[in-house]
Amino acid sequence: MADLTGPVERSAASRGRAGHDFAAGLRSRPIVIENVQPEIDHGRFPVKRAAGARFEVRATVFKEGHDRLAVVIRHRLAGRSPQSPWNETPMTIENPGLDLWRGEFSLPEIGRYEYTIEAWADEFESWRHEVEKKAEAGQDLTLELLEGRALVARGRDRAAGEALDRVLEAFDSSDDARRRIKLLMSPELRGIMARRQERLCGAVYDHVLEVVADRPRARFAAWYEMFPRSQGREPGKSATFEDCIRRLPEIAAMGFDVVYLVPIHPIGRMHRKGPDNALHAGPDDPGSPYAIGALEGGHTAVHPELGTLEDFRGFVAEAGRHGMEVALDFAIQCAPDHPWVREHPEWFSFRPDGSIKYAENPPKKYQDIVNVNFYGPHREALWAALRDVVLFWAGQGVRTFRVDNPHTKPVPFWEWMIRSVLERYPDAVFLSEAFTRPPMLKMLAKVGFSQSYSYFTWRNDKRELTEYLTELTQTEAREYLLPNFFANTPDILPVFLQTGGRPAFKIRLVLAATLSPLYGIYNGFELCENAPIPGTEEYLHSEKYQYKVWDWDRPGHIKDDIAAVNRIRRENPALQEFANLRFHTAHDDAILFYGKMTADGANKVLVAVSLDPFDAHEADIEIPLHDLGLDGGHVYEVSELLSGERHSWTGARQRIRLTPDNPAAIYRVAS
Repeated sequence: MADLTGPVERSAASRGRAGHDFAAGLRSRPIVIENVQPEIDHGRFPVKRAAGARFEVRATVFKEGHDRLAVVIRHRLAGRSPQSPWNETPMTIENPGLDLWRGEFSLPEIGRYEYTIEAWADEFESWRHEVEKKAEAGQDLTLELLEGRALVARGRDRAAGEALDRVLEAFDSSDDARRRIKLLMSPELRGIMARRQERLCGAVYDHVLEVVADRPRARFAAWYEMFPRSQGREPGKSATFEDCIRRLPEIAAMGFDVVYLVPIHPIGRMHRKGPDNALHAGPDDPGSPYAIGALEGGHTAVHPELGTLEDFRGFVAEAGRHGMEVALDFAIQCAPDHPWVREHPEWFSFRPDGSIKYAENPPKKYQDIVNVNFYGPHREALWAALRDVVLFWAGQGVRTFRVDNPHTKPVPFWEWMIRSVLERYPDAVFLSEAFTRPPMLKMLAKVGFSQSYSYFTWRNDKRELTEYLTELTQTEAREYLLPNFFANTPDILPVFLQTGGRPAFKIRLVLAATLSPLYGIYNGFELCENAPIPGTEEYLHSEKYQYKVWDWDRPGHIKDDIAAVNRIRRENPALQEFANLRFHTAHDDAILFYGKMTADGANKVLVAVSLDPFDAHEADIEIPLHDLGLDGGHVYEVSELLSGERHSWTGARQRIRLTPDNPAAIYRVAS
């Protein structure tokens, strides 16, 4: 078809289209809001903090020219109506040269909060700034005063207020320029106008971000892991919850906050493992508690040898009376005779010969365990059933769950499940046992896990510890990943503990308990149990596969050391935080020297730990005087909290001596 428009008409049409397309395609705004911190993956995942804390937000905000800006954090509890009002907290400019703004708001209760940033051109503040500069230069302000009056009048028109009426009346009744300036520049009027002004060129940040406020014990706690069936006194027989209750005073006396139980459910009989992971079990062998499910029930049942559900609730209540809470192991795996296999065979995978597919991690084989199939048309029912297991135990008074091998299950399942549980029980805590690749470990933390196992268990020398802890505390990971430093587990007896004897256990205790606000031990650690299966990190005669009777007072235990360290943690708020960790200089590669300090400087703690369980080390350490707010020329007092000794020090360089019997020193510096 011929083009019937002339060149003028075509030009006008082109300009119209171009103008429309140009405006629609613009990605910039008059006010730029960028580099918002903290922000995880462009707002896909929440930041994590403690309930009751102040939450700090920083951003780069700027506009062309010299206009003054008003910038606020908008925030509210999430999960409410989209029409719920936002609270606003002003931000202040922290670095004018780089346009860096800072603000903070409180997280008064447990829950998920939304936040974003809004900015606008502050017309009245820009006017004030211009008047101040012109007044300093001695310039005539007649027109500026009229402009200021017009701004106040517009503010009055937007929201009637007697205060602004009085300002306008006083302004109009006076011919004295100085009085007029005083009226319009008063702090009272400045505050009123900040609330009444029009938000010119307003911009809101592209993302609504989230921060989860956890209860304090989710971020500061000492965990004690135990096998309930091995807390008794009779060889070859399972203990009961009553036996476990008898152990609670001793565990509480060591200063633990959380008693963590491995699975307490009925154990399958098909392909049950024998002692030391033998393929065949005898008639009296108990099997692994991780082979969950039998005729007596599955994930919501209690093993009859331990007692009843009522007995379990009694254990939870008694732990509470000792100031502790109970954590349960949530292991998504089944014995072949779990009721679900019979009731929901579609939830499992079967081999071509019709046999059920058991779990494998070649070359390891777990013949007593089968995994569920998370994918397929049955997905919704399976996911709901697993969520309901957690909700069931939450209904029995459990709020903390250690999750077994979460990295072998779909990430979307964990995001959905954890969020679903938190909607009912916002105080629930989830610990991820993710000894896996770093990206997966971090992703599990992002999608909802409150705490994470970590690689601390295998970090032993000064370089390894310094590099790893610096990564965790000084990068974005600190905003969402809080590690729980377990010194040992039923699956992991580190070589350092195998070979270092009692001093090695003391070393790893102090490191775990003071580097992170969250740490844990598996029972036997306090007895310095370190007999391995040769050439492995597995415990010899592991109670994973047999009953065990412990002598909790056998010679060589370190229960008093554990109690002292846990007391020091509770008495020093600096040790209850993580991102405040800083490493300092010790002139010996076998001594790790680091410190923590509260934001207000009221509590300052320095820790020196020998990493050598065999020999004594004497070396100089460098006290970070400037960071601690100390004058190097004056005497300052320090208390060594493990020994009770007090010292008067002068200057940064101090000499210390650490031995295998006393491999650590924890100093509190007087404010």
